[in-house]
Amino acid sequence: MRAMILAAGSGVRMRPLTDAKPKPLLEVRGKALIAWLVEALARAGLREIVINHAHLGHLIEAALGDGGRFGVTIGYSHEAQALETAGGIAKALPLLGREPFIAVNGDLFCDFDFASLASRALSRNLAHLVLVPNPAHHPEGDFGLVGSEVHAEGEPRWTFSGIGLYRAELFEEISPGSKGQLAQLLRAAMARRQVSGEIHRGVWHDVGTPERLDALNALVA
Repeated sequence: MRAMILAAGSGVRMRPLTDAKPKPLLEVRGKALIAWLVEALARAGLREIVINHAHLGHLIEAALGDGGRFGVTIGYSHEAQALETAGGIAKALPLLGREPFIAVNGDLFCDFDFASLASRALSRNLAHLVLVPNPAHHPEGDFGLVGSEVHAEGEPRWTFSGIGLYRAELFEEISPGSKGQLAQLLRAAMARRQVSGEIHRGVWHDVGTPERLDALNALVA
């Protein structure tokens, strides 16, 4: 199984920290966020990783190289302008192949065990999402979960962690190089009852603002 790290965001909310550095290269405990993720994926046995990038993406390539020092192979999908989550995945499909793959946001800090996704069978589903308890900055949540089935509506609400397992078919309607929103595709698949999910109650931080980055570094110091 292959994995993709989504690293093409412009990091507007992180400015001025992202004026000269892409958000995934911001550091927690002296190590770039994206390096923590590459190491976690490698520990889970995932050896082929695709990273998309746009804003200052050459710095990500310079920092990670071909992945050899992590024990993985890294391929890069460059976007002249950020294509949003689904658009970025659709453009990278030639690198990801036709088998199910993991995708994870490049601005996360978490202790999720990616091996649990690597061994999961999707059956007829197009996606399996990892959900988390709603953080203080997103109290309304994103989706409902009934048993193992994710719904666009319903209570209680949970927040999408930015970690998921996907089939390539979910992204087939997006032309390579076009923008596309993942939430729109997921809601359509949920209406067809083709999205499953699970709750992760461990460490998970969405490092979306300088204040959250500072708080995280203080927490793990």
